[in-house]
Amino acid sequence: MRTLLVIGIGAGDPDHLTLEAVKAIGRTDAFLLLDKPEERQDLIRLRRQMIAEHGRPGHRVVELIDPARDRATAAYKEAVEEWRERRADLVEQAVVEELADGQTGALLVWGDPALYDSVIAVLDRILARGRTGFEYTVVPGISSISVLAARHRTTLTRTARPVRITTGRRLAAEGFGPGSEDAVVMLDGQAAFTKIDPAGVHIHYGAYLGTEDEILAAGPLAEQADRIAELREQARERKGWIMDSYLLRRTDSE
Repeated sequence: MRTLLVIGIGAGDPDHLTLEAVKAIGRTDAFLLLDKPEERQDLIRLRRQMIAEHGRPGHRVVELIDPARDRATAAYKEAVEEWRERRADLVEQAVVEELADGQTGALLVWGDPALYDSVIAVLDRILARGRTGFEYTVVPGISSISVLAARHRTTLTRTARPVRITTGRRLAAEGFGPGSEDAVVMLDGQAAFTKIDPAGVHIHYGAYLGTEDEILAAGPLAEQADRIAELREQARERKGWIMDSYLLRRTDSE
C-alpha cells in the first residue's frame, strides 16, 4: 500500500516546521510539489530548501504544474469543483507513476492543511474514484492566522466572544455587520476591508507572514484601510502575487 503525507509547513518561515513535519519529510520517498511556477519561484525555492535540509538521501522531487482556475466567473462553486477535479487527475497520475507499493509520497502545504486547503478534498476525491489505493495522514502546521496573531501580540479570541473565519468574497457580499463577532479574513483578492463600514473596527493585517517580505499594519480601520490597500498593491506589483490575511476586531462593543 502506498502512503501519502499531507504536511503543513507553516506560513513561510523555515523555522515554522514542527518536529512532526521534519520527521515526516525525513521518511518521504517522493515529494509531489503542486505549484504555479510562473508566479511563485520564491515559494518553490523555499519548499526545496526545506526538502534539501530535512529529506533523506535518495528522495525525489516531482514538480506538478497546478491547473489554472477561472477566477472571473460568477459560478464560483462550479469553478472550484472543476479545478479540484483537474487537480485530482494530476495527483492521481503522479501517485501511480511515482510511487511503488510500500513507498511514501508527500505534499507540502502552506500553513495548516486542516484549516484551509484543497489537498485533503482532492485526495478524498481520488479515493472515491476507486481506481488508486493509498493511505494518507495529515500533519498539522502553523497557520498564517496563528502567525498573524503572534506578530501583532494579540489573541484570535476574546473572553466570551466568538471569532469567524471567512473569505474576502463573503466579506464583500455580506459586510461586517454589527454584533460581538470578530472575523479573520483570508483569500481577499479585492481588498474587501475597504468596502465595509469602518466605524468601531480595528484591523490587524499581515502579508507574506514569516518571510523576508513580511508586511504588518494595525490600527483603526478608518485610518488604515487606504494605506493597507496601497501597500498590498505595491507588493503585488513588485512580486506578482500576494498572500495575506487580517483580523477585524470591534472596539465599539468591548
